[in-house]
Amino acid sequence: MTKTRRGPIRAAVPLIPAAALAALAVLVTGCGADADRDGDGRPESAGRAALAADAGTGATPDKARIAENVKSALEVRISTGEGRFGSGTHSPCASSSPKVFTEECGEAADYTREAARFALDEIDGRSGFATLGTTARKLDKAAATYHDLGCAKNPAAADARKACLDPAAVVAQGFSDLRDGANLGLAGK
Repeated sequence: MTKTRRGPIRAAVPLIPAAALAALAVLVTGCGADADRDGDGRPESAGRAALAADAGTGATPDKARIAENVKSALEVRISTGEGRFGSGTHSPCASSSPKVFTEECGEAADYTREAARFALDEIDGRSGFATLGTTARKLDKAAATYHDLGCAKNPAAADARKACLDPAAVVAQGFSDLRDGANLGLAGK
């Protein structure tokens, strides 16, 4: 009897349907038109769908695949937010923006906060996402502070306006920081 060794391609063949199903779940739940949205213009949880697809195959997803699923799902939200509000100096929350004390920045803060909370939900109980967790908590706090201070209502007092600038700047940089955190998650950081 001759022993044969399973080659790397043959060993990966059982994983192809699971990976295809996970990719399809991400595309269907996160990248489509209004049909894949939950009524408020925000994408549904593509990461949970992809992880569920992995679970449905009976295979235990490894850390790299989990990190990729989280990154892919978060990227949908980040890209949607950047397309709608801009990012960095192009954000209505940038300290140099004339819109920093308007409802437009308030809406950007809300969306960024939801993206941060989404990230926290996706990584809850998982190791290897320290940077993403820290970033998401910082964004959540900054967006809450922006609203608590009434920054979107164009405060008149100079000290109130000054207090709004730091949390607004964190929100303006939020999508980029979340993306960086997700990318570091791929490296287990």
